[in-house]
Amino acid sequence: MRKFEDTYRHKGLRKKLIENLREKGITDEAVLTAMNTIPRHFFLDTALDHFAYEDKAFPIESGQTISHPYTVAYQTQLLNVKPFDKILEIGTGSMYQSTILAAMGAQVFTIERQHPLYEKTKEYVFKKKYPVSTLRFFFGDGFEGEPNFAPFDKIILTCGAPIVPPKLVEQLKQGGIMIIPLDQGDIQKMLRVTKNEDGTLTEESFDDFSFVPMLAGKNRE
Repeated sequence: MRKFEDTYRHKGLRKKLIENLREKGITDEAVLTAMNTIPRHFFLDTALDHFAYEDKAFPIESGQTISHPYTVAYQTQLLNVKPFDKILEIGTGSMYQSTILAAMGAQVFTIERQHPLYEKTKEYVFKKKYPVSTLRFFFGDGFEGEPNFAPFDKIILTCGAPIVPPKLVEQLKQGGIMIIPLDQGDIQKMLRVTKNEDGTLTEESFDDFSFVPMLAGKNRE
């Protein structure tokens, strides 16, 4: 069984990463505090331990990636997380983004369509710190969301979506926001979609990013 250690070296590298994120324009102190608290190297293969605090994406199982720390910080800042927010995440992946949201005091519901990655959630390193009352993992289709637990205050997609999924809009509270990388190509435009009181949507457009594509259905392989 893997032994998880957060050494002084790791903490020093994490502090430098936080300084780097500040220089790149991340100003939400709650985001920076959470990212300084959560050891990113816990979510990577031990072979990548020395590189965990570089602002780089790395491959994980099932052809997926753990996003750049800047991307995680950017999306989370746009989400404007508040304590006790009920948040749906599409694309659990490494569980790093999920953990950042939980560390910020949110109630997180996260969906993964890749069964090998979902199986890894059963060995989640912070299971005692963030029990199911705080962080729940689901094997499912992100386009379908989690209607049994809707409505959500906020929704975040960590994959490039071809459309704003209608069922996710339905599961968003009035006044709620969705952060979604939108486009079918290699580059996506980061959008913040707000659901107005009358059910209409307001879209705000931000920077370009590159994510793995959002796919329908479940992959059990």
